[in-house]
Amino acid sequence: MRQKRFFLQENEIPAQWYNIMADMKNKPMPMLNPVTRKAVTVEDLSQLFSEECSRQELNTTDRWIDIPEEVREKYTYYRSTPLVRAYGLEEALGTPAHIYFKNESVSPVGSHKLNSALAQAYYCKKEGVTNITTETGAGQWGTALAYASKVFGLESAVYQVKISYEQKPYRRSMMQVFGALVTPSPSMSTRAGKDILTKMPNHQGSLGTAISEAVELAKMTPGCKYALGSVMSHVTLHQTVIGLEAEKQMEMAGEYPDTVIACFGGGSNFGGLCFPFMRHNLSGKRDTRFIAAEPASCPKLTKGKFGYDFGDEAGYTPLLPMFTLGHDFMPANIHAGGLRYHGAGVIASQLLSEGMIEAADITQTDAFKAGCLFAEAEGIIPAPESCHAIAATITEAAKCKESGDAKTILFCLSGHGLIDMSAYDQFLAGNMTDISFK
Repeated sequence: MRQKRFFLQENEIPAQWYNIMADMKNKPMPMLNPVTRKAVTVEDLSQLFSEECSRQELNTTDRWIDIPEEVREKYTYYRSTPLVRAYGLEEALGTPAHIYFKNESVSPVGSHKLNSALAQAYYCKKEGVTNITTETGAGQWGTALAYASKVFGLESAVYQVKISYEQKPYRRSMMQVFGALVTPSPSMSTRAGKDILTKMPNHQGSLGTAISEAVELAKMTPGCKYALGSVMSHVTLHQTVIGLEAEKQMEMAGEYPDTVIACFGGGSNFGGLCFPFMRHNLSGKRDTRFIAAEPASCPKLTKGKFGYDFGDEAGYTPLLPMFTLGHDFMPANIHAGGLRYHGAGVIASQLLSEGMIEAADITQTDAFKAGCLFAEAEGIIPAPESCHAIAATITEAAKCKESGDAKTILFCLSGHGLIDMSAYDQFLAGNMTDISFK
């Protein structure tokens, strides 16, 4: 019988995260304090984030960062996640390509987001913090942080993008089950929310808006810190457990990827899977391709401009050097809520500017078409975000079919779509439309 799934033993789970900035010849440009316009310091960042996450954010020299034993012990609840040979998808496509996926949907919250949520909640608890605030788009990150907060005895408040709050009620329910206070954003509970609603009473929300509200609440609440699910470098650092496991598992399968693919919102699961493999490109030992799959309606990588911009709509965050559509960009109301963000993480932006990664924009209907094909072939209904990675994988597999090359493709199944069935209902009924970038 051919082997389909590859697992690591618990004692083989990585004990360190990989910091790609240590290996980058050209480091990302510094983030800037929004008031002074000078490079941010650990002291600046720790007014908002935990001190340890602030140090990790600015660490460009240490290649390996120890995973706290308390966090690693929680990882064993669901890690290692399986590496899966997608024989069913290969056969459905009639491709000679060997397709693998790293299945992050098996975590307790159904996505990769828990890898960083546990770390951020742990550091906050260790520093005496009692409350955490955050934002969430589709709800995967909010759910992860709500669960991680409960694990470490913290209170959590989540601002969920209003359109997703309405489209995905069961994501909201999951956060509430884990004890989080969930507020649709924009709301009247913050100055930022009030200002936005005054200008646009029917504002459906964006991640930039929700970030503004969460940051404002964190600044106003004693014993409270802000946590972020993507974009920032320390978040991607925590996610490298994905790629480090996958590297060992690919070795078990006797293969090495020619192409690595992940969906892209702010860059957490993309960097988490890709950066451990990219270190071999940086050392000159490999020439793997890395493809970021983003929505065509929010194409910051393919159509954005590289420069300094705020990470939120109100301008509370540091200025980030990134590919951006503008912090006031109003993303379309697509169902892949986790990808509706105006900018890209600073590391991915620097790598894209140097041509070390590629980007592909995927329409909403093509994403769901790919998701349905994957579900039929592999028996897993993917999250709308993950459907973008699957669509990009299908495109690459089709090229292999045309050329006859049996290349090895690895992608990240960042989450399952079992709480996104209303979106699939719309697609199957023919009521889903593609929204052009404007």
